Amino acid sequence: MRGHRALWWSVGPAGELAVLLVHRRYLHHARYVKGWIRWWPEVPFTGELVTVTGQEERRIPVKDIRMRPSHLALLPNSRFLLVSGRTSRTETEGLWASNAVVFSSSGTPEAEFCVGDDIPALVTDVHGGIWTAYGDEGIYGGHPESGAGLAGWDTRGRISWAPGGRLPDHPLEGCTAATENEHVWLVWYSGSSRGGTFLTRITPSTGDVVSYPSPVPDPDGFAVCDNRAVLTRRDHNKRSVELVRAELNGSTWAVTGRRRLRVPGRVVMHCGQGRDGSLWLRAGNTWLRIEA
Repeated sequence: MRGHRALWWSVGPAGELAVLLVHRRYLHHARYVKGWIRWWPEVPFTGELVTVTGQEERRIPVKDIRMRPSHLALLPNSRFLLVSGRTSRTETEGLWASNAVVFSSSGTPEAEFCVGDDIPALVTDVHGGIWTAYGDEGIYGGHPESGAGLAGWDTRGRISWAPGGRLPDHPLEGCTAATENEHVWLVWYSGSSRGGTFLTRITPSTGDVVSYPSPVPDPDGFAVCDNRAVLTRRDHNKRSVELVRAELNGSTWAVTGRRRLRVPGRVVMHCGQGRDGSLWLRAGNTWLRIEA
């Protein structure tokens, strides 16, 4: 749309692409940052959620948004979620401020709550569960759930899953996230000398956890289908990514192919999301769909 910027985006369980458009009158830009992440809104602001499924397009006006989002995610029944990557604790009561808002299918706020601090990766599952991977400032910043590195939440802001000592190392930073049917995958790396990057598969219905060493350090995008996976690493602010294919042999993901992929726009942070074997990669204002 003329005069609007396509900012936060997500892909839903049915493969629907959702983008929040904001008019430039609400926006400022960082002088030395490139790509869509350079634009940030003055609050409150108004946006429009555009959801594309096949040839169908749905638009929802979203008024009076009182946060600066870092993530957009879709929920069942055409609801959606906006999350700020940061939060803070009030000095008087010691409570963590809300940084997540659930919106109805008409764009009206239904609930708000806190899902932890410093969130580089977030995804929702097919049943509406919210899954987060945290950065070092969240892990070491005092928030109890962020401190574990990974977490699962429901849409009332209640913790539904925690790693509970079942990870191969303590996380230092989240990288990206994906879903595969009923499974959720969170990708993260540790800071210890014995660590590295890990692909952690969670089964929300049982809480089961399996982690694998990643064949690629610090990927920006990841998608998986059975024993096949595709991963990407960006050349930040450039028009190319490293595309890596891998197969699971027992407990090891082995690289089966690697190439440099030229893309039509700049690739920046929050560029990849995996849904059921498809990696959606944002390059400027173009989205590529890469099958695992």
